[in-house]
Amino acid sequence: MEGWPSGQWQQTVNLPSSEFEGSNPSPSTSLRACRRFDLASQLTRRLPRRNVVKAGCMKYVYILQCIDDPNRHYTGITDDLKMRLAKHNAGAVPHTSKYKPWRLNTYIAFSDETRAFAFEKYLKSSSGRAFAKKRL
Repeated sequence: MEGWPSGQWQQTVNLPSSEFEGSNPSPSTSLRACRRFDLASQLTRRLPRRNVVKAGCMKYVYILQCIDDPNRHYTGITDDLKMRLAKHNAGAVPHTSKYKPWRLNTYIAFSDETRAFAFEKYLKSSSGRAFAKKRL
């Protein structure tokens, strides 16, 4: 070949064959195996943490309906449903104090706090309000 000194070309081509037995290096030292291990360790660190479910600890997502104006609703989340409804009706919650009294329209119990907050957020979205109006 042009541009290559003949001695250097032969050294490159005639390497001992014992270094090239098999097409892949051993799995423990291969770059692909190292990348897989690194990717797996990154995924385990990025997984969302689930809250440990405490015995008897539930989160309630609830929908209140105003007794005086049935078209007015309020969506919230709580640990103690009876106490929270009493606070809404007593005027202790600023957002609902001007429209009291309230009645409990629907509630859903969750053992997983993360899912409860996600469902409450969904119910407060436009598609969630449409879902609640039609289904709940």
